[in-house]
Amino acid sequence: MQLNPQPVQTNTFGRSAGQVAAQNRVLRNTYMLLALTMVPTFIGAMIGMQTAGIVMASPFISSIVALAVVIGLQYAIAANRNSWVGVALLLLMTGVLGWWLGPLLNVALSLSNGMQLVGYAAVGTGVIFFAMGTIAATTKRDFSGMGKFLFVGMIALLIAMFANMFLQIPALALTISTLVIVVFSLFLLYDLQRIIRGGETNYIMATTGVYLSLFNIFANLLHLLMALAGERD
Repeated sequence: MQLNPQPVQTNTFGRSAGQVAAQNRVLRNTYMLLALTMVPTFIGAMIGMQTAGIVMASPFISSIVALAVVIGLQYAIAANRNSWVGVALLLLMTGVLGWWLGPLLNVALSLSNGMQLVGYAAVGTGVIFFAMGTIAATTKRDFSGMGKFLFVGMIALLIAMFANMFLQIPALALTISTLVIVVFSLFLLYDLQRIIRGGETNYIMATTGVYLSLFNIFANLLHLLMALAGERD
């Protein structure tokens, strides 16, 4: 007697219907939590704009402290990824990053077309997010091998950024911002494909990665727009 069980339905990437449903759930929860992170980011930015003098008094020390806090929170989020504590820590991290963004927004809004530039940076970030999401969802190419390369690139850019705080070379600052946008756009593609294909099954960790990419893209896109198109009274 020959058994002919019903085949499990799969999509073009060889995933079962159950796996697709689970991955869609992670993606949906990621987008919902990502939207929620905008609230503490906005509040943090408002506080950062009012307390910008703290950062501007010692940019290097402030940058080191902020970086240490964000890295520490990332480890804490990973350790609590399966509980509400992880969500709370993620929202705290986005608030800290919003506060760090405050001084940059102050400088932008001091320009006569500053509000317009902030809007352009937000729209540009959204366009990059949509483009990377579309590529991640439709391409058959596997980008999972980019992770280590992108991490090394991120560390190199971080070192260059701190070095330029002392060197104060405008052309180098613009180059760094451009490369940061490229690297974190690719990080966004990498993370979104991992979520879509089931490589990341925890929506808190997924949101953390996507948020950090979007934050860096927005901040550096705004910096470029200010440098290239900013208008002073």
